Amino acid sequence: MFKALFRRKTDFPTASESQMSRVLGLRDLTFFGIAAIIGGGIFSSVGRACSEGGPGVIWLFLICAIACGFAALCYAEFAARIPVSGSAYTYAYASFGELFAWIIGWALIMEYSIGNIYIAFSWSGYVTHMLDAFHIHLPRWLTVDYRTASRLFSEFSQISILNPDQRDALEAWNTAPKIGDLRLIFDAPAVLINILITILVYRGIKESKQVSNVMVLLKLIIIIAVILVGTFYIDIENYTPFNPSGMKGIMAGVSAVFFTYIGFDAVSTLAEESKNPERDLPKGMFYSLLICTVLYILISLVLTGMVPFGLLNVDDPLAFALQYKGVHWLEYIVGASAIIAMTGVLLVFQMGQPRIWMSMSRDGLLPQKFASIHPRFKTPGFSTIMTGFVVGLPIFFTDEAFVLDFTSIGTIFAFVLVCGGVLLLPQRKIGEGKGFRLWYINGKWLFLLICILAVLLCVYFIPEYFKEILNGGEDVMYVISHRILWICLITLSAFTFKNNWNLIPLLGVAICLYLLTGMTLDNWKWFGIWFLIGFLIYMFYGRRKSKLNEAKG
Repeated sequence: MFKALFRRKTDFPTASESQMSRVLGLRDLTFFGIAAIIGGGIFSSVGRACSEGGPGVIWLFLICAIACGFAALCYAEFAARIPVSGSAYTYAYASFGELFAWIIGWALIMEYSIGNIYIAFSWSGYVTHMLDAFHIHLPRWLTVDYRTASRLFSEFSQISILNPDQRDALEAWNTAPKIGDLRLIFDAPAVLINILITILVYRGIKESKQVSNVMVLLKLIIIIAVILVGTFYIDIENYTPFNPSGMKGIMAGVSAVFFTYIGFDAVSTLAEESKNPERDLPKGMFYSLLICTVLYILISLVLTGMVPFGLLNVDDPLAFALQYKGVHWLEYIVGASAIIAMTGVLLVFQMGQPRIWMSMSRDGLLPQKFASIHPRFKTPGFSTIMTGFVVGLPIFFTDEAFVLDFTSIGTIFAFVLVCGGVLLLPQRKIGEGKGFRLWYINGKWLFLLICILAVLLCVYFIPEYFKEILNGGEDVMYVISHRILWICLITLSAFTFKNNWNLIPLLGVAICLYLLTGMTLDNWKWFGIWFLIGFLIYMFYGRRKSKLNEAKG
């Protein structure tokens, strides 16, 4: 039984066996990646990251970019070897085995679905504020989630000054119609956009591609306009101090922004709808990463230069910064473009989730219905509808703060396993296969030297770091996570010395492990609960129904 948990899949469908429409080129894949990465991040959660780390948050985006660069190289290697849908789930199945594949598939369900709930809430906020600007006021009990309204009502006496969002939530509680003792409060715009996106994704990849490409072009133009205009309103004093909260403050923003980098994974789920996946998937990942990293750094510098960083923890940081400086003509344009941008994110995430379910169903780990392809639209129809339900139903009983704490950890965890999976694959010879080929750099001595260099840099620049890690400190989670990090690095160094592992995926694993130290106790708690539920489903259903059981028989 124990051995069966780590059985690997080696037989994957070929391009000719796919029933899906191959209509995506390099530009389409790049735009899908951009749509997922910069939508909710730049227009919403980047404000929280800036408020935690100040102008120094650019170091977080650089670290994320480096981590994602190594992860993208490993994704590209897998995509060239296994050009089918399923992304990190499929790659883990080929390298680590069935149990890890299930864990990744289950984590990605959390990442895509719960990430889309957060984006739907943010989309609703922008729509509501835009309608207010045109003097169209929706009843507040139709624009706020129940959990937020209830919590604010219970904490009202402790709050001295209410911001606009809090005033809306309190008004929703006080004006909501009742059914018995239950107040009827829900975020109607968030529910509506989920329904519309589900219908669009259900109808076909061609229609989704055209809509996504137009939205990406529009939001890129707007973001560049904000950067150019905002540059003239920068107050250089806001950059002093540049790194007010140290590395702890910078890393505190990881959970706010890293979930957006699932855009890489979303691109890889479209392998069976790509014209030339071996060539275009790797390029699409790299191009989208480069473009998004530059935009994240520039927009964070502009925002923290325009506004004191402590004020940026708002749902609409771009519009808020422009309002703060009185640039109202651009503020309204940004509000409209944010709606477009977040619609693009919803579209890409809603496309990725059904294709992962489809892959898991093909392997027998989910019921066969999840793998069914619509005869007319050539999309995974049932999985798409189920994704709509999984995203839509929680909107009625959860809130933004909860779902944001529940997302990024799954993305980083998936990247760790993808990079680690490449270490277990046999090296391809020059000329073997087609498309991208990950070059080999022997990490036997280099990885050990890099770890030693990291220790020396910590001792020199952060002299109190190892004292806190070894002796303990006030932040218990920080101490524990960094102790585990160094244990993992020492273990990786030993295995690398013995097995001559490739330095590139090794660095990807190491940097992603470092990013995991930015996760809070709540992040790990909810991820653990989600993992336990998934593990039980696998043990009682997936393990018995796996197609590898049939192959063995």
